[in-house]
Amino acid sequence: MPAPSPEQSPAPRGPVTPDQISVVLPTYDEAGNIVPLMEGILKALGAEVEIIVVDDDSPDGTAGLVRQFAEGHPQARLVHRTTERGLTSAIARGIAESKRPVVAWMDCDLSMPPADLPRLMKALEGRDMVLGSRYVPGGRDVAHGPLARTLSIIICRLSRALLGGTVLDMTSGFMMGRRYLLEDLGLIGDYGEYCIDLIQRAQKQGYLLAEVPYLCQPRHSGQSKTSVGLGGFLRRGPGYLATVWRLWRRS
Repeated sequence: MPAPSPEQSPAPRGPVTPDQISVVLPTYDEAGNIVPLMEGILKALGAEVEIIVVDDDSPDGTAGLVRQFAEGHPQARLVHRTTERGLTSAIARGIAESKRPVVAWMDCDLSMPPADLPRLMKALEGRDMVLGSRYVPGGRDVAHGPLARTLSIIICRLSRALLGGTVLDMTSGFMMGRRYLLEDLGLIGDYGEYCIDLIQRAQKQGYLLAEVPYLCQPRHSGQSKTSVGLGGFLRRGPGYLATVWRLWRRS
């Protein structure tokens, strides 16, 4: 499906306000982070935003903290999954649960500052999807060591070299998009490789994308779900490379 033109939609790519946004938070063992993150989102976007936490039955009590928070903050609600697992499917479930025209999502370890959400919201005017980016001017990654950063940059540059497009941070994971794009394209993948797939297909279909610089910060609390550096690359890298290969063969 091609991207909508101004003639095809009543207000395509228009200004976005917080009451149009759902923020999806996929969690597993984020008890030390989830409440400060939700508080940060409400501080950044105000009481009109919707927060949807999709928790994969965390043994550390994340779901209970979300329920408790939601008792005093009706903007937040919990989707508690007991039989499903996975980052991509959790984000997709949150998108399906939302009925608002704009959906954002982000990591739940506070590495992606909720204070930057208003900048993504503003940048979405005139566009279909925006990405928080570590690699455009003004962006930076201080969360990971030199090896992890280098491997991430290699994946992103390889993706651009083989697939084309203008996006620098192909593995962002800090995203805000309009519902029609997300419903048109869907999310494909198991972990972070879904970003490469979604960004590339969106660019190929003619959707308008933009990157907003942000500072990727160290995890606030708890353990990373994936190891970083060479070990993390050996574990997750093949999935990223397979996605790039699949998209290149189809291009």
